[in-house]
Amino acid sequence: MTAKTIYSGTTHNVGGPNGYTRSADGFLDLQLADPHPAAENFFGAAWSGCFMGAIGVAAAQKKVKLPEAPSVDAKIDLLMEGAEFFLRAKLDVTVPGIDIELARELVHLAHQICPYSKATRGNIEVEVTVLEPAFA
Repeated sequence: MTAKTIYSGTTHNVGGPNGYTRSADGFLDLQLADPHPAAENFFGAAWSGCFMGAIGVAAAQKKVKLPEAPSVDAKIDLLMEGAEFFLRAKLDVTVPGIDIELARELVHLAHQICPYSKATRGNIEVEVTVLEPAFA
């Protein structure tokens, strides 16, 4: 079976005090002076976006209608031990409008579906927590 490309993201990055990153489609265009923590922020944003999509896929597979959009707060830590750098991630997920146990089931399934979760599995420490939605 041949994999079908759904989407490709292409960026150009330049370092230094006048550094920047730009996507080929023009969607992303940011100035990034060195040093910067942009990589961890971008990774967290990308993973969160993908994870929310995976929750939607998981809900569709379980035939669950999500009454409200989920949210993900991602914390990506850049760590150093000795001379080695590595990452650690924490995803706090809220799926409002459904029972917390069903939310946990969907989030667990989403973590199996999400390509970013797959890419990091076994490579970095990842904690995924399902939060109770706050009520206004």
